[in-house]
Amino acid sequence: MVALPPGLRLLKWLVIVLTLTMIGGVITVVALIVTRMPQAFTADAPALPEKLVLPVGAKAAAVTFGTGWTAVVTTDDRILIFGRGGELRQEMAIEPGETP
Repeated sequence: MVALPPGLRLLKWLVIVLTLTMIGGVITVVALIVTRMPQAFTADAPALPEKLVLPVGAKAAAVTFGTGWTAVVTTDDRILIFGRGGELRQEMAIEPGETP
């Protein structure tokens, strides 16, 4: 067997060390994802009030949550603010802007 020149021998060991480092890094990242991801799903996510009922003909386009209220943006350009129990507290019309 022919011995490698000193420069190639050093390069060979550098590649081996780099490979082991990358394997250790991948294992660390996977371990962190596996241990931390369940915490993301168990966080208290906001929920719609059970008795929230949209007015007749209204269709929800977006929903956002605040402290003690829920806002629903409808497809007919209105914002409906509901209280914690689902009662309609406020209604605002959105003026349509210029369309491009």
